[in-house]
Amino acid sequence: MNSADVLADGFGRVQETVHEAVKGLTADQLATRLDDKANTVAWLVWHLTRVQDDHVSEVAETEQVWTEEGWYDRFGLPFSAAATGYGHRAKDVAAVRVPPKLLLGYYDAVHERTVGFVRGLRDADLDVIVDEAWTPPVTLGVRLVSVISDDLQHAGQAAFIRGVLRRR
Repeated sequence: MNSADVLADGFGRVQETVHEAVKGLTADQLATRLDDKANTVAWLVWHLTRVQDDHVSEVAETEQVWTEEGWYDRFGLPFSAAATGYGHRAKDVAAVRVPPKLLLGYYDAVHERTVGFVRGLRDADLDVIVDEAWTPPVTLGVRLVSVISDDLQHAGQAAFIRGVLRRR
């Protein structure tokens, strides 16, 4: 197993967790909040997908799946095409009301693009600096692990909410 395989496996685990969190939920359940300010499964999955799409497309030097494949238009959300969910407030979270098929369709398209990118990496590629705004500067390897970590945290939050909803 090489580094590209490890990264692809990590992103595959995100995909499994995302699908498990969304599976069998209706659009209404995806948009259910545990309290007035809580995130929803729909928003969490949309957000983690947007961040992955944004970060991976930047390092891969490609257009985001969100705009290139028309997902921005299909979702019809009241946000700019560049929005990823950072800084969103309760009303923004509430605006993400989508059917599960659309949500997973976008996620799977981003996952496919991501895995295609990471499978083409060599170990030496992971040492390339991709962001000098941090101390120390961020390498490609660190950026990709950061995306996996962030995605798994949000997917876990979505899975927790799913568990609460299924027990009700």
